[in-house]
Amino acid sequence: MVRILEQIDNEILFAVDRVMTAGIDYLIMAMSAETFWGGIEGNKAFIKRLEDYTGLQVATGASACQEALEAFKLKKIAVINPYQAVADEKLRRFFSDIGVEVVRLKGLRCPTAIAIAEVSENTLRNYLQELDGDDVDAIVQMGTNLSMLRLADEAERWLGKPVIAINAATWWYALRHNDIHDQVYGCGRLLREF
Repeated sequence: MVRILEQIDNEILFAVDRVMTAGIDYLIMAMSAETFWGGIEGNKAFIKRLEDYTGLQVATGASACQEALEAFKLKKIAVINPYQAVADEKLRRFFSDIGVEVVRLKGLRCPTAIAIAEVSENTLRNYLQELDGDDVDAIVQMGTNLSMLRLADEAERWLGKPVIAINAATWWYALRHNDIHDQVYGCGRLLREF
């Protein structure tokens, strides 16, 4: 996992250069681990690096999660992620930095980036039920390649609490920061109600 993050760090500006050729006005980073890695200060440094390089505002998964948890006024969460064990403490640190307690954390330990996308919805559904409890206000899903948009929306109904999918949160954050207040259905309460 550390090697993948190093590779992403080495290549990110090349990728940004390619995207900038489209004449974009705002940059949405469709990645999450890199933005949580150094806690709140690591996210700020990540954003500053890209904003200084591009001259654009940047949406990150870490910023989106922070703002989503604030919108819901949540302080105790369970987290599901596809990462290796090295990421567990990094995620706990970030949430602690923003005043949120991680009561339970389930790392799926996916062996490759491609394997993350291969995790079945049934597997995720079972883990969501395992993570749930009266002691958590919400479940937060990390890992942009572990798509849970529709499942999160469904799970909110049977768990009776917010299930925040990282891709939904990042999209919501970017829309709202660009003064776009469209309500999006089928992706969870965050995009529908806030």
